[in-house]
Amino acid sequence: MTTDAKRHAADVVGASSGRLVELSHRIHAHPEPAFEETRGSAWVAEALAAAGFEVEHGCYDLPTAVRATTGTGPLHIGICAEYDALPEIGHACGHNIIAAAAVGAGAALAGLADDLGLTVTVLGTPAEEGGGGKILMLERGAFEGMDAAMMVHPAAVEMAAMPGSAVSQFEIAYRGKPAHAGAYPQLGVNAADAMTVAQVAVGLLRQQTGPDDRIAGIVTEAGTAANVIPDASRGGWIVRSSTMEALAELKQRVRRCFEAGALATGCELTTTPISLDYADLRPDAAMLALYRANAEALGRVFPDLSGGSPAGAATDMGNVSHVVPTIHPMLGLDCLPAVNHQPEFTAACVTPAADKAVLDGATAMAWTAIDLARA
Repeated sequence: MTTDAKRHAADVVGASSGRLVELSHRIHAHPEPAFEETRGSAWVAEALAAAGFEVEHGCYDLPTAVRATTGTGPLHIGICAEYDALPEIGHACGHNIIAAAAVGAGAALAGLADDLGLTVTVLGTPAEEGGGGKILMLERGAFEGMDAAMMVHPAAVEMAAMPGSAVSQFEIAYRGKPAHAGAYPQLGVNAADAMTVAQVAVGLLRQQTGPDDRIAGIVTEAGTAANVIPDASRGGWIVRSSTMEALAELKQRVRRCFEAGALATGCELTTTPISLDYADLRPDAAMLALYRANAEALGRVFPDLSGGSPAGAATDMGNVSHVVPTIHPMLGLDCLPAVNHQPEFTAACVTPAADKAVLDGATAMAWTAIDLARA
């Protein structure tokens, strides 16, 4: 039965290949930022409805979230689709590929679910790029009752598991007092100086942080005229570490750097979260082994990354992995030196290699679900 089921799944993906690739290209051509994926989510919902799923669009108090379910079996498999893009550079993380592969895997399983004892739910998850859509959906019950969750994600090279860090994003703002920089500088409270002190402190802190820690930031406001003491400064910052526990400790140390800027200058400090904190990704080893075997059976090649794999990437699928057995393998597009979040990677996500990744990712996920059903 397993062989026949896998053959059927592959045949469905093959028969749907034109529509799946067209969906990937359409989403790519119409990039929409976090929580604004009106067209992308609708296209995913329509494709799943055409595959026989019962579809709800605009669920969990999120207008661009999708829930599509088929089958009534006791083993509940969740497949996640993403479709948000990055500002300015579009689908530089290839969420168009993720969405189309998820639809393809769902379609491949739709006609098999009851025979295999499966319930299959495809979740369209908005705002992975900084909005934490999956975290909101997790908190609101979207993953409740699931036995496994999976998705695939494009990258420059094939990886069975993305090394996902825990991440916190926040905005820092200082409020000071303006004054004429030439005539009365002593009357001013310099908010730009506060940000400079904080940046120096963060730079010195990096010497004492761990190998998996990352601190990055930009200054978005620091005055408007050279002859006026700046009364406001602002910046966006991201802190990353290997686990949520390590992240909490690092955030406290970074926080003290910003407090130092306020203390040194007399400015008022405000910290505002930009997104919910992303947890470290904890892939399920047994499910990952099944996926890798299936991907290799399709001809996917996993290079030896023992010399080191990219660190510091993050996903809100990490939060899901703390609650539900999860995998998040990476589909190589063979596009080095282009890597995720570069304009060159945007272009790589609609190449023949990207189109093949859609179909292979869909088939490998469907086959992995079949293996789980027969375990």
